Amino acid sequence: MLEFTPDQQMIREEAQRFLREQSSSEAIRRVVDAGASHDAGLWASISRELGWCAMAIPEAFGGLGLGATEVVILMELTGARLACVPFWSTVCMAAPLIEAAGSEAAKTKYLGAIAAGEMAVTVALGDLSAANPLSGTSVRAVKSADGYVLTGKVAQVIDLAAADLVIVPAQLEDGATALFALERDTGQVILPLKVIDGTRPVASLELASVAVSTTQRIDAGGLTDAAAQSALAFANLGLAAEQLGAAQGALDVTLAYVAERVQFGRTIASFQAIKHRCAELVVDIAEARSLVFGAAAGLGGMDAAESALEVSGARVLASDLQFRAAEEAIQLHGGVGFTWEYDPHLYFKRAQASAALLGSREAHLDRIAASVFADGGLN
Repeated sequence: MLEFTPDQQMIREEAQRFLREQSSSEAIRRVVDAGASHDAGLWASISRELGWCAMAIPEAFGGLGLGATEVVILMELTGARLACVPFWSTVCMAAPLIEAAGSEAAKTKYLGAIAAGEMAVTVALGDLSAANPLSGTSVRAVKSADGYVLTGKVAQVIDLAAADLVIVPAQLEDGATALFALERDTGQVILPLKVIDGTRPVASLELASVAVSTTQRIDAGGLTDAAAQSALAFANLGLAAEQLGAAQGALDVTLAYVAERVQFGRTIASFQAIKHRCAELVVDIAEARSLVFGAAAGLGGMDAAESALEVSGARVLASDLQFRAAEEAIQLHGGVGFTWEYDPHLYFKRAQASAALLGSREAHLDRIAASVFADGGLN
């Protein structure tokens, strides 16, 4: 049975109240209509005033030293409200990568800045749709007299336009992968892309012989496979929690609508067929929530390979659930379900976009099958 500690429950209740007030449908639409990179006011509150970015960062680097469960609580709630902030990219992608692979100096500098809410950070993954996007990169780093010269292009980077810092994995001349930290206006070219999900911006990153200093290389002797897998596990867990939250958000929108929509002299919420479809989603969300929070509880406390499999399972279940909840929201809204004035299409677009991140459901199922069957489940 899923139970929170009193502190975790307090975090959940306060975050829920805050997001209900600050990340309303109207607030989301203002950001999307304006084509903004994020909700700057909401992000300032989350990162600086509320300290959400400090949750899982070790106390030694200025964080609160809590765990994955607290981050998952917040990721679920930001997903439910489709909050337009670079929270996932900063807290679930960048911070775990810095912690797993960064030098002590880099951890002190950048984890401290993230914890203090001083910067939004993202990672220029080689292929956003790959299950292991840190295994390959199109960026090359050549040693120079003063540091390195970076050359290459990354086609899609989440929250790049909103980020104060981007971590760029680059291949060295000896074939190893190094990590470089690029702050704004250091020679990179950022081109915002037109995407299906306006609540989460994506941009391309082009590096045309960008010179960086040796201090901008932040890894501790190269990015190892173990460090990459550790960082990706946290990123996938955070994404699964966000997908779970978006499924709950789509259901909440649907329940509010069916409770008001009247047909044949009564609300459609009283129709048995509507009740069954909503009840099925309630059960499926509870099941997915148990798996996601179970994976969070095990992260870092069990064998890394086993933990990664639990996270993959959570991603598969959450991806399917998010898409189905958004689909049901459109269906149960009837003729207005796909119109701009109603919210289901926002959840549907997020579902489609999220499902393509960090590996498809089939890729995660293949990983699980390979661990169960010696032949990878092919026979």
